[in-house]
Amino acid sequence: MTRPNLDPTDRTEARPGARRAPLPIDAPHPSNRVPPFGSRMMPMEPHGHSHDHAFRHLNATDREGLMLVTRRNMLKAGMAGIAGLTLPELLRQRSDASDAGRPIPGRKAVILLWMAGGPSQIDTWDPKPDRPYENRGPFDVIQTALPGVHICEHLPKQAAMLDKFTILRSVDAAHSNHEPNKVFQTGNLEAAPRINPRGDSYPAIGSVVAKHRGANHPGMPPYVAFQTSRTHIAYAGVLGKEYDPFIANQAARLPIYTNVGVDTGRMTNAELFNLPSGLTEQRIRGRRSLLEQFDDTRRTIESSPSVDAMDDYGRQAIELIAGRRARDAFDLEREPQEVRDRYGKHLWCQQALLARRLVEAGVSFVTLDLSYHTASGTWDTHGDNIPPYGGISKGLGPLLPLFDHLITTLVSDLERLGLLDDVLVIAQGEFGRTPQLGTQGSTDGRNHWTGVMSMCMAGGGLNHGQVIGASMPDGGHIKDRPVTPGDLAATIYKHMGVPLDAHYLEKDGRPRAIVDRGAPIAELF
Repeated sequence: MTRPNLDPTDRTEARPGARRAPLPIDAPHPSNRVPPFGSRMMPMEPHGHSHDHAFRHLNATDREGLMLVTRRNMLKAGMAGIAGLTLPELLRQRSDASDAGRPIPGRKAVILLWMAGGPSQIDTWDPKPDRPYENRGPFDVIQTALPGVHICEHLPKQAAMLDKFTILRSVDAAHSNHEPNKVFQTGNLEAAPRINPRGDSYPAIGSVVAKHRGANHPGMPPYVAFQTSRTHIAYAGVLGKEYDPFIANQAARLPIYTNVGVDTGRMTNAELFNLPSGLTEQRIRGRRSLLEQFDDTRRTIESSPSVDAMDDYGRQAIELIAGRRARDAFDLEREPQEVRDRYGKHLWCQQALLARRLVEAGVSFVTLDLSYHTASGTWDTHGDNIPPYGGISKGLGPLLPLFDHLITTLVSDLERLGLLDDVLVIAQGEFGRTPQLGTQGSTDGRNHWTGVMSMCMAGGGLNHGQVIGASMPDGGHIKDRPVTPGDLAATIYKHMGVPLDAHYLEKDGRPRAIVDRGAPIAELF
């Protein structure tokens, strides 16, 4: 499925509405500034901003607001309201809410497993075993814990505990596009930067949660993302950079994989928390051990006369930077070895464990970019003759057992800790794939397909153990019960306690509803 696309979002902010040259749907997006996680093999490109930086007055212009790729910028961003942490204003709002008798939010959270590239609905959660091979594909099916419900044979762990999941087989992806992946992560049908010059202005669901709910603990960011590519994750748009995700790639020690999924045997060094002590230019040049640095920062802050002029909310904001809660949450060494072994050593599984630790510590929304490649995404299985993602057998086939282990381990662990009723786990991509095999000259690939897609959910205290909707016999279109991006966004907001009638202001000052033509999925509540 090929269609012309425009790229209006190279982050250089040309004239509003200016058109740019068409971009092939699988070409790396010009705003794709970030190499594969921890990669040393793909140097970052120069950025060349022409718009005001999030921390312009602090000269933190090395990267787009939240990358924080240097220790110096980490301290600067911390004093400006670190990467979507919305402090001290968030703390003030929470205090005001308490004084007004409104309830303070509890532990509700979301973990979004973003399958960048678009997993095939037919080869995962909506198999068509009675169809001809060129439609049904190479995989067999397996019976699940739900009588009469079958899914792909390569998802046996999920099949065995499908009573804890909901499968949605009639998700409408008609307006969704490919890298940048915005429509489903914003819930807004117009958030398609390739074809809409304003596509980047619509805020991520995680950013709306950050603004209207905040973190579950003031020592944690509300919205965190592990990001392979800037084009795979939705940011805050018109809400402002203070509600962007905290990009956590360099906040923990994690294995480094190449962009085709090969473990290099090397690890990142969690450099985000290897901060120099103090908050002045002179002290930034000094280095001490991590604990000394944080302790010395606290002592310096507490003895500084300038802090006396700050209110309690400002003090709490600084404690976020100088305190232990966030850095402890990112420290996998603090997790029992038995639990770490249960998740396994794969990068994505380690990130899933970190996601669990983060929501346990107070983060409200975590997105995992489940992709090795920074371009269109590892789930973009066009065919074995089209590198680097392969086709269904050799491309999707190896991904499914890994994903099966990841999602079932995560859900089981949340249940073990008594968190599953609070934490909603969602797994999806940006669209489905063609019902017929053999696209683009391959024998086993499937192209992009927006007619219908499948996804799954678990947790959040919702009604699970069901299949919602159905596709046509060939899996190519919706048969009944369409579910829209707006429905998914409204479902998340209802779970998170965000008012469904909330609005934000667009660039021209007009109010825009956070729910775009949708309503909570009634079967889940």
